[in-house]
Amino acid sequence: MKIKQLLLSFILLTFATSIFAQADKIEFEEYDLDNGLHVILHQDNSFPLVVVTITYHVGSKNEKPERTGFAHFFEHLMFEGSENIARGEYSKIVDKAGGTLNANTTQDRTFFYEVLSSNQLELGLWLESERMLHLNVDSIGVVTQKKVVTEEIKQRLENQPYASFIREIPVRAFNVHPYQWTVLGSAEHVMAATEEDYKEFYNNFYVPNNAVLTIVGDINFDDAKTLINKYYADIPANENEIYRPKVTEPIKYEEIRDTIYDNIQLPAIFQAYHTPKSGTKDYYAVDMLGTLLSGGESSRFYKILVDEKQLAMQAGSFPFSLEDEGLILAYAFPNMGVDLKDLETAMDNEIERIQNELISEKELQKLKNQYEVNAVNDNASLESRAYNLAINYVFHKDANLINTEIDNYLAVSREDIMRVAKEYLRKDNRVVLYYLPKSQQQ
Repeated sequence: MKIKQLLLSFILLTFATSIFAQADKIEFEEYDLDNGLHVILHQDNSFPLVVVTITYHVGSKNEKPERTGFAHFFEHLMFEGSENIARGEYSKIVDKAGGTLNANTTQDRTFFYEVLSSNQLELGLWLESERMLHLNVDSIGVVTQKKVVTEEIKQRLENQPYASFIREIPVRAFNVHPYQWTVLGSAEHVMAATEEDYKEFYNNFYVPNNAVLTIVGDINFDDAKTLINKYYADIPANENEIYRPKVTEPIKYEEIRDTIYDNIQLPAIFQAYHTPKSGTKDYYAVDMLGTLLSGGESSRFYKILVDEKQLAMQAGSFPFSLEDEGLILAYAFPNMGVDLKDLETAMDNEIERIQNELISEKELQKLKNQYEVNAVNDNASLESRAYNLAINYVFHKDANLINTEIDNYLAVSREDIMRVAKEYLRKDNRVVLYYLPKSQQQ
């Protein structure tokens, strides 16, 4: 019996190792069309599925200060229809083909995708080419989506407890960079914009030389290239320079503190520290530092603030990973009767401990193990592979980071984590917000 168990364990271990080894290397091909569209192809014939994605290098940071919310607006408008797709039919076409689709927008990019059976590849390519070349930017669609978008702003920022931190932190953290406004933007700006404003934004940014087309799944490269050429080669590029903000947020040397009175029952603390640009050496160390603070129940914040001292019912941190300078957000919700100042002191003490004491080799190894597992999980699905290939190219012009980025995390040392904790998690480099119930407002 023991021999059988050992044999089974060996087989399972070998199988698991084989999966991890296969997952370590994702093969792909990439090239450019004459109009500047970057194409990335990855073949995986495990299932008869294909993922078609378009990533536009445009987000809320590309907007004008008096016309915010445009990138998110276009995420919605691009489902309205085109010259060859009737209004409201875009999603229905994908549904009838048995597929799924969605889109999302950040400060730095807009991402559209369809998941279809592999024999529907041409359909997916045609649909995205219609968005790029023939989108209906007309009064009917603009009016319709203005109502949808402004209602979303109201629901997400005004009616959800604590959600206003999405607006309240950036506006205090960034003085010159357009990260200071939210991806949703201003409802007033959205409503005030004209049809011509929206057409100008569309013509500037939703163009082949500002986009990456990624196809992942059960494909034949030659057939895919033929279809790509058919639907995209003749789409004209934007001949003008595509606007990218060139401002750099100045290094902060003064803490910003404020109190927000919200429709909440329980108080909370939010701390936001400025962090380095994504893809830099310090970025990877700061990211691991955030995981050290709040990556699970054995993390520093949870173990000390929640378990041992029982000061908080919940505590953690997460990064705003941005193309330019970002933020790392720490937060905590106090237990009943705990003063926010006492809870903040305890949070600061844990950060100061990391600034002054090297973490243990065991903690570092645990962090690296987590990132190795995440590197595999993050590329487990066709959709995630398509996204990661595209984003790595859009932000870093290096799609192969999908295979090599884990090395940047594994190269982080205990000394690196201590150093970045000192350099970036400084009190004079942060915004601190106390969230209190409106009933306490004087």
